[in-house]
Order: sequence, then structure tokens, then C-alpha cells
Amino acid sequence: MKTQLDNALRFHQTALNVQARRQQLLASNVANADTPHYKARDIDFASALKGALGGKIGPLALAGTSARHLSGQDGGPGGAQIGYRQAFQSSVDGNTVNMDIERAAFAENSIHYEASVTFINSLLRGMQTAISGQ
Repeated sequence: MKTQLDNALRFHQTALNVQARRQQLLASNVANADTPHYKARDIDFASALKGALGGKIGPLALAGTSARHLSGQDGGPGGAQIGYRQAFQSSVDGNTVNMDIERAAFAENSIHYEASVTFINSLLRGMQTAISGQ
């Protein structure tokens, strides 16, 4: 039973993980709007979700000769690659954050996240109703 429930929710769990990581990146962009030379970052949600569901691990790891070496990977959930957003308007200090774009992306991602949580809640409520036999 647990395996069936896990399989039923795997897609939604993966989507929530990618959306949560994207929300962190967008919040970081907003927080660094006045930081000189900060480059706005984002995840392509569709390709990240496709990679996570397809079992794609992500980029190859760097070879290290010591356990203290950094991994060199900056991927999101499911091997999602975090990319830099193109600057639509040049800035004197080299910052590529456009607050209008960041606010719109943040609001859109919030709505998608909330919709995913609502869908999971209704799915679990339906399963609970089926189990209790009502």
C-alpha cells in the first residue's frame, strides 16, 4: 500500500521540490537587487521536472582527490541546472535583476506551488474517503 501511495504522489512531490528551489532562487534575486555585479538566477521548471521524472541524475561530478574538495555542482532538485537570466536592460553596476520580472515570476511560482499543494490535499482526502468506505 505504501509503495502505491508513494508512486501516486511521486510526480507531485518532485514538482513541489523543484518549485520550492525555484522560489528560493527568485527570493535570492529580489534580496540581491541592489548588489553590484549580482547575476539573476532561475531554473527552467519544465526541463527540471522532466529530468527529475526521467531519472536523469544531472551533470557529471568533478573528480576529486580529497574528501574535502567541493563537488562543483550547483544543480537543483532532480539535477535541474540553475542558469543565469539574460539582462533586459543594462545596469551601471552590472546587476541583472529586473524587479518586475522577479515579482511576476515569484507570484507565478507561488500560485503553481499552492495549486500543487491543493491538488495533493484533495488526492489524499479522496484516498482517505475511499479507505474509510464513506
